[in-house]
Amino acid sequence: MADKDLYTPEEVAKTLRISRFTVYELIKRGELPAYRIGRSMRIEAVELEKYIQNSKQALTSAAPNSVAHSQDFSAPSGLILCGQDAVLDVLASQLESRLQGNRVFRRFIGSIGSLIALYNQTVNVATAHLWDSDSDEYNIPYVRRYLPGQKARIVNLVYRMEGFYVALGNPKGIADWSDLTRPDVRFINREPGAGARVLLDEKLRRLNIDSSLIKGYNRKEMSHLAVASCVARDDADAGIGTEKAAMQVANVQFVPLQKERYDLVMLRQDVDNPEFKLMMSILRSAEFRREVDGMGGYDTSLMGEIVADV
Repeated sequence: MADKDLYTPEEVAKTLRISRFTVYELIKRGELPAYRIGRSMRIEAVELEKYIQNSKQALTSAAPNSVAHSQDFSAPSGLILCGQDAVLDVLASQLESRLQGNRVFRRFIGSIGSLIALYNQTVNVATAHLWDSDSDEYNIPYVRRYLPGQKARIVNLVYRMEGFYVALGNPKGIADWSDLTRPDVRFINREPGAGARVLLDEKLRRLNIDSSLIKGYNRKEMSHLAVASCVARDDADAGIGTEKAAMQVANVQFVPLQKERYDLVMLRQDVDNPEFKLMMSILRSAEFRREVDGMGGYDTSLMGEIVADV
């Protein structure tokens, strides 16, 4: 392939002879891993080559789901933040501006995949919003489960409201988890491992609701915005995600259900490194808190506080 290491989405579109919107859709679905460098998005040449080879294999085998979605990849040099929330864009931008030439990358995968990537040490910072119904606790039980034998630090980023996306005026009166089982309700889900999917599954388990009763339970999108967009264009009557995403999509109303804690997770062996100390300094700064508060949809009251050392 070309003699360069990183591509823009536009360059990938030109190489593959597809539209840049298709490239963004591949990134959103997790089929083409991408990183944020400041406010720009880049795709590694090795990942583009891998996607092309996987696509060729898919054509050869005629297997519908043969495109690889592995957590294992060769991480570039620099700090890698794992997670999808827009607050991470702001954090990455501020970090990169102060790291004197070191790059800050983003990896867009869900909470459980994020913790697995941290365990494999292919990212430096994971994010999670994973609710455990047995303990009514966020993230700590999952960090212990997915980072066995590792000492980790959990730091709060923000609190967010999780709930349903419905059409304006909520014409079908969707207000609670049991409403999803109604035959007139079409649902759009998140992918397995996403925090929103875990919340739904834990609620269904606690309420003894069979997921097979939910029309569309197996339909999935790879981000809060994509789920909200499905509802906005009437491809579904309800989806699950954060209030912030509902604020960004027209013709969508938000039904709040549960306040969640969205945390950063890092290995304790790294916390004294200069880039991690800088990250904590940014999180605890009034400037960063004001910027996030200005975005709306977040509770920053505990931002930067250590939730637990596990």
